[in-house]
Amino acid sequence: MFTTLSRILKYGVQNFTRNAWLSTATVLVMVLSLVAFAGLNLFNVTTKTVIMSVQDKIDISVFFKGSTAEDDVLRIKSTLESLPEVKAVEYISKDKALEVFKTKHQGDSTISQAIEQLNQNPLLASLNIKARDTSEYGIIDQYLKNDSISPFVERVTYSQNQTVIERLNKILNTAETGGLALTIFMSLVSILITFNTIRLAIYSNRESITIMRLVGGSNFFTRGPFLVEGVLYGVLSAVISVFLVMPVVYFLSPYGSVLVPELNIWGYFTSHIFGIFFYQLVFGILLGLVSSFFAIQKYLRE
Repeated sequence: MFTTLSRILKYGVQNFTRNAWLSTATVLVMVLSLVAFAGLNLFNVTTKTVIMSVQDKIDISVFFKGSTAEDDVLRIKSTLESLPEVKAVEYISKDKALEVFKTKHQGDSTISQAIEQLNQNPLLASLNIKARDTSEYGIIDQYLKNDSISPFVERVTYSQNQTVIERLNKILNTAETGGLALTIFMSLVSILITFNTIRLAIYSNRESITIMRLVGGSNFFTRGPFLVEGVLYGVLSAVISVFLVMPVVYFLSPYGSVLVPELNIWGYFTSHIFGIFFYQLVFGILLGLVSSFFAIQKYLRE
């Protein structure tokens, strides 16, 4: 068995080095497939980061009547935090709201003078509520209408932002579905192209396969060298694809950060480099093995 395996390994390496042009063409095709695979993975990471960034910027605010005691506001805050749909609740007191308002309009002398002339704070205490998912703001809005909360509430901003939230929710769902569909489609295209390229490489060795069959070579021994060749294609393609993707990610990363400050593609790439290479390696080897296995089946049946 050891002798058989060593010969299979030897013939596989010989096939890889002997057909230099076909091996180069096959590796190039697989590199393109793996670059596309890495690009799809980074696209999915980017999409998720953008979605999380947008979701973090969305909230609804509950403004309380001026007569509402702070203890009642804090009680409502506590009940909201216990809801499974709620991610976070921030309490903005009347004094803090006034401070934020002054800071925001400190360059406007007219507003500053008007605030100084008032004898009391005109702003209302509020709660800023973030949901775990944008689709759950409607549930939170309905909860705020129950009898234990509504008597204290002056207004809720959900109705003002409802259309925007619903449209954004559709966009996010479309982006997630589209990313998944694109990943599946590109993976199938990569498999198909690689399969046909490896089949062409095996076709050039059809005479060797016929001779091995005539002298009584088993299917395992006949198929083995081509499977080894497929593994070599996959390993070499994975290494090259990572080195090709690296400068592209480094170049594009600053542009992504300009659009979405939370997006750091280069930071993600460098911190997950070993995981990315592992996935590239596994996908490349599987691509080479599966393509070689099915490409040689035709000659084993003859």
